[in-house]
Amino acid sequence: MEFLEIGGSKPFRSYWETYLSKGLLLIFVVDSADHSRLPEAKKYLHQLIAANPVLPLVVFANKQDLEAAYHITDIHEALALSEVGNDRKMFLFGTHLTKNGSEIPSTMQDAKDLIAQLAADVQ
Repeated sequence: MEFLEIGGSKPFRSYWETYLSKGLLLIFVVDSADHSRLPEAKKYLHQLIAANPVLPLVVFANKQDLEAAYHITDIHEALALSEVGNDRKMFLFGTHLTKNGSEIPSTMQDAKDLIAQLAADVQ
């Protein structure tokens, strides 16, 4: 399985729609501790999902280990994930890195398995 990562910064946004139409699923990563940018993340997430109303969505709420991080339920609300529609498969994972920089194995393994299954279902 091949993955294509397209960054969220302004210079890359013009490419989103081109690649989104070719994707099997959308993985959206948000910084759980950056409260001021969550409205911007919500705006762009909803633009992306509006472009393809049935594309499966996996959201990673990163930096869950930080004290300032919003809890998963707060991220769900801040991104208005209840508005993504009933026809779309949607999953939300809380993630963070360990002190040595590696990802938490169980959460990321579950996410990897889910992503592989979603991609296989679409193909």
